[in-house]
Order: sequence, then C-alpha cells, then structure tokens
Amino acid sequence: MTVVLDEEDRVIAQSRLANDLQTVIVWLEPYRDAIVGVVVESTYNWYWLVDGLQAEGYDVRLANTSAIPQYEGLKYSDDHSDARWLARLLRLGLLPEGHIYPKEQRPVRDLVRKRSQLVRQRTAHILSIENLVIRNTGQRISANRVRRLTDEEVEILLPEPDLALAVKSNVAVMNCLEEQIELLEKTAQARIRLRQEFKNLLTVDGIGKILALTIMLETGDIKRFAKVGNYVSYCRCVKSVRLSNHKKKGKGNAKNGNKYLGWAFIEAAIHAIQYNDRVKRYYDRKAAKTKRVVALKAIAHKLARARYHMMSGGQPFDARRAFG
Repeated sequence: MTVVLDEEDRVIAQSRLANDLQTVIVWLEPYRDAIVGVVVESTYNWYWLVDGLQAEGYDVRLANTSAIPQYEGLKYSDDHSDARWLARLLRLGLLPEGHIYPKEQRPVRDLVRKRSQLVRQRTAHILSIENLVIRNTGQRISANRVRRLTDEEVEILLPEPDLALAVKSNVAVMNCLEEQIELLEKTAQARIRLRQEFKNLLTVDGIGKILALTIMLETGDIKRFAKVGNYVSYCRCVKSVRLSNHKKKGKGNAKNGNKYLGWAFIEAAIHAIQYNDRVKRYYDRKAAKTKRVVALKAIAHKLARARYHMMSGGQPFDARRAFG
C-alpha cells in the first residue's frame, strides 16, 4: 500500500501497487518535488525498492517495524492505516529507523550467510549419523570420524543394508555440502578483506577468517551502536524479558536482532571453549550450576561484549578481562 500525506496528515493519494519498481516510480512522479521523504517498511523483500528509490533521488527511510508503537485509539487497522501511520511518524520525526545496509556489500554478505546455512545443514547430517549409529550399535562415534567415513567403513559399522544405505546417503550429502562450503569460503575471502577495526577478531582463540568476516559483514559500522548493550542485544546475546520489582512480567520479542550474528557468536563460543583454557574453565563452572546451553550463551554474551570494545577501541582480545 502506497500513501502520500500532506503536512496536516491529509491523504493526497493512495493506491495498492504491484511489486514493480517502475510502477512505483511512475505513481510517485507527480508528487516528486513535494515529497520530503519516503518510508519503506522493513520486510524480507525491501532491497529492490529501497535501492531503486534511492537511485531516483528520494530520501528513503527504512522503518523498524518491531519498534513502532501502534496508535492505541485505532479500533481497526489495515494496510491503509499502517501506511498513513508510518508517513505520519516520519513527518513528526518519530519514526524508529532500521539500518539500510550498503548495497555494494550485500552480495558478499549473502554469500557468507549461505555458507552458514550450509554449515548448519552439514551439522544436521553429522548428528543424524551419530544418532543412527548409537541407536543401533550402542557405540558413540565422533564428528571427526563421521566426516571421514567411507562406504566400506559404513558397511562394517552397520551390517544391516538398509541402515548402511541411510548413513551412506547422509555421508554423500555431507560431502557435497563440504565442497560447496569450501567454494563459498574461498570466494568470500577473494571478494573482501577484514577492515582494520575488525582484524583484532583474529586474536580470539578459535576465530578464523571466515567467522571474523561473518561478524564484520553482519555488524557493519560499529559506530551505529551507541553502547555495548545495544550491540549485545542486536547479537541476540541477552534475554528478552520484562521485569517489574525484580519479578518477571512477560517476554519481549526474542527474534529482535540479527540471527546471523547470534549464530556467529555461539560458534565463536564453541571454538573458544576448545582452544582457550580460561574460557573452558569458565564454561565448566557455569555448566556445573546451570544448563550447558545457558553456559554456552553466557560465553557468547561475554565474547560479544569483548568484541564490541575490540572493534570500537582497537584493542586485542584479553581473556583475563573477559573471563576473570
């Protein structure tokens, strides 16, 4: 739904337009000289519209829909009323805005996102093989061994033909994913280099170039986060809960923030536990008192805070300051 309002919030024009850039541009043309700004709702498919309108010279703002307060006096709302409300918030200077990620960096960021998706799929196949083996033989098999399995080893491990075929199919897909992940990693590293303020990420135990690139591309300009708490929240490393007088009164939107950064910091926490004794001791202490996943998220939280200061202050990682 597209709406044009005047300075007194009167509707000058409104229409439901097709998702076609040229259609939108032609419809806006009669009002071009009078238009102060254009609000685009932050949905999954806004790239083409924002890029196209910016290329035409419009001042485009991306509305952060999760932070927009609804007008409580409305008894009924639809696309028309939502569009008018966004336009009014822009006129009043009250529009909560989302970040318009630089167009030229989006392709390589999406390439790295695809890599993380394939990594998760590969992990799912590894876990599936481990479950099949332990369920049918009572033996545990490590992830490293799973990734080296041959057809002959599978047949020895699982003599039952149907079970062997099930595992072989997992192995075949896992190997295919491995090839594609390696290709995406090589391509991403050839396309972009770590910016200076992100190079200190490589001083963290267990953080390699690809994970550092992921954090850099998903973070963008670190200066857009006023405080460390804003960044950690964006990384989904804090609880989404409402408290009053130290009592829980409800939950917020747990999906607020960047899910790719959330995944990256969990991966970083897993690797940090493996490669840093101080982090491992902290994890063991936390895991003894609470659930292991909670302990893992606590490490992710600390790493996100440390990396904010590293990226904004240019300091190397100091595990003693982060983990005592």
